[in-house]
Amino acid sequence: MEKIFPDRESEFHMLDTAKIGEIVRQERKHLGLRQDELAAASGVGLRFIVELERGKPTAQIGKVIAVLAALGCDLQIRRPGADMIAGQSA
Repeated sequence: MEKIFPDRESEFHMLDTAKIGEIVRQERKHLGLRQDELAAASGVGLRFIVELERGKPTAQIGKVIAVLAALGCDLQIRRPGADMIAGQSA
């Protein structure tokens, strides 16, 4: 994938699907949840959780957001230079 702002890479970092999956796994374990429990709590299937935690690049964004919400996490979108477009600040 070509970067639109290649010179701004040091100003921000992009999450890829592998990193999102790693975060989901860490948070799930931190909360003491099994994959099937997280699936039930977020309204998705067990297979989706398994694939998400493995970093599946074609995971449906709506389901990813539902899983993050069930974990108590939020998603933030920022412009280069760190101006928030959407989300909640911590």
